[in-house]
Amino acid sequence: MSGIGIPGLILILVIALVLFGPKKLPELGRAIGHTLKEFKHATRGLTKDDDEDEVKEAPKKVEVLTEKDAFDREKIEREVRERLERERIEAEVKAKLEQERIQAEKEKQQA
Repeated sequence: MSGIGIPGLILILVIALVLFGPKKLPELGRAIGHTLKEFKHATRGLTKDDDEDEVKEAPKKVEVLTEKDAFDREKIEREVRERLERERIEAEVKAKLEQERIQAEKEKQQA
């Protein structure tokens, strides 16, 4: 702790009694107590958050990609892009065919 000691503590209490008076001293003590309590609560919250962050970050693994892994990943990504593009084109063709069918039915009904 600090090097104040009992005589220093008594001196501080006497000075506080003289400055604030006997009526304000209990209120001052309560205010200091509440302040310390809130400070401790806040610091516990901060350290608890830090501990939770460390626990969350601990399971993460560092992934090391070799040249072959990178090539395989690029190949898979390319295949996925091609498949998505193919599906998009098929959907457009189906939509056009459906529009043509509907238009042909309208023309047939009008004739």
